Amino acid sequence: MNDLIIVGAGGLGRELLQWVKDINKVHNMWRIIGFIDDNPNALDNYECDYNVIGSIKEWNPGNEYYACAIANPELKMKVVTLLKSKGAKFANIIHPLARIGDFNKIGEGFVAYPNACVSVNVTIGDFVTLLSSGIGHDAIIGDYSTISSYCDITGGVKIGKKVFIGSHVTIVPKRIIGDEAYIGAGSVVVSNVKEKTKVFGNPARRIYI
Repeated sequence: MNDLIIVGAGGLGRELLQWVKDINKVHNMWRIIGFIDDNPNALDNYECDYNVIGSIKEWNPGNEYYACAIANPELKMKVVTLLKSKGAKFANIIHPLARIGDFNKIGEGFVAYPNACVSVNVTIGDFVTLLSSGIGHDAIIGDYSTISSYCDITGGVKIGKKVFIGSHVTIVPKRIIGDEAYIGAGSVVVSNVKEKTKVFGNPARRIYI
């Protein structure tokens, strides 16, 4: 059994804690130590059986593993880069009810929620967060991207690095989403999305906010 610390004690962190507990019910593989977060009061007013044990900025990693519970791609990259520079080792956390197909390439620090589905011949970069959504065959997901729940990432889609995809998004086959793009909840993407562009709607169009 390995020690595990969750990075980020917000809502995503509390969800990730539950998924780790679910993993342990099937295969007792993680000794949960607690959370690190720069807000020591992040768990105030929430029922939780683990505590914030230190700040991210001041934390010195040891032999334990880490699981990243940060949804914002830019912040996720900054925090991961800081901790890895100090020697942190990150685990892949895949819920027992997630379905992972054959012939996929999955990077470091992957998080998959219950009912997440990764089809076949998919390439997933480092520190991708996949909530309860599906990724079709031959898709490519770039480093540090976050895919919220109930999304349909269809076959052959290419998603760049540090992309955030809101809930209930559909991306039709073979579309390309540029680095650091943001796709608002409920959008239907029928055209390519340029890097650092925010889109929203059905069909998804660029927004300036």
